[in-house]
Amino acid sequence: MSRYTELHSFVQVAQRGSFAATALSEGVTPAILGRRLDALERRLGVKLMHRSTRGLTLTEPGEQLLERARHLLREFDEVEASISSSSSSVSGHLVVSAPASFGRLHVAPHVLAFQKLFPELKLSFDFTDSVIDLIGENYDMSLRIGAVTDPNYVAIKLFPNRRVVCGTPGYFAEHGRPETLEDLARHNCLAFNLKGGQHRGWTFLRDGRQVAVKVAGNLACNDGELLFAWIRQGLGIGWRSTWEIHSELQRGELVTVLDEFALPDYDIQAVYPQQRYLPAKVRCFIDFLREQYNQPSYWERPHSL
Repeated sequence: MSRYTELHSFVQVAQRGSFAATALSEGVTPAILGRRLDALERRLGVKLMHRSTRGLTLTEPGEQLLERARHLLREFDEVEASISSSSSSVSGHLVVSAPASFGRLHVAPHVLAFQKLFPELKLSFDFTDSVIDLIGENYDMSLRIGAVTDPNYVAIKLFPNRRVVCGTPGYFAEHGRPETLEDLARHNCLAFNLKGGQHRGWTFLRDGRQVAVKVAGNLACNDGELLFAWIRQGLGIGWRSTWEIHSELQRGELVTVLDEFALPDYDIQAVYPQQRYLPAKVRCFIDFLREQYNQPSYWERPHSL
């Protein structure tokens, strides 16, 4: 039994907190995992975790080893990846997270093309609006909207995320189009998220300066897809990203207003843990996405449905 296998099994069990879940994921039996952990504890001469019917608890040496082992295993994988990166065959398992709506609309449709390029690579996607701890949860990379300030991560810009205020032609026919920021006071502004039960103000750019505008409306939620549905139903106006609404804009089902006051774009980025050697599987996926989205992105081009 290799030391790598023992350490890998220990890290997986410690992170999942369950022999059964780890065994299912790793394709082995809980008994095999138990023997690996026993061998590791005997070799080190310390108890690494307490096991009971209530679950697993790491000892102090176990906590110390978990932190060190994560880095050791990641560095091992990086070295292995650097050796194989010059090979035309990219294999292994790529685990990626992305914002839920963006993932469904603009990652999932391209998976088949990527798989045809790299048929030996296994892919796992987690489309979620939660911020994933890539290192702690063993993800290879993620797509994120907005700034990434964590020094443990590298962020590579894929494309700008342009946001617009939009509504249906029917809504504007009934209520008029806002031509100035002050006109928003006469409109039903649909709010994303709640803050103390109140609508948050909207921020615009006027004469080179950010301006906060107090808005009001009769609907608010913390679900972007629900907010988008309300806008399409003509219940009010709201902010959306062009990658989400490009088809509706091109079909004339939605129109934008106040474009001259829109804030500067913030980027959608590919993010991966800081590391000495970028694994070929990550590099290939980032290069593939940049080629798919290109500049301008396909949802910003005229007549591209």
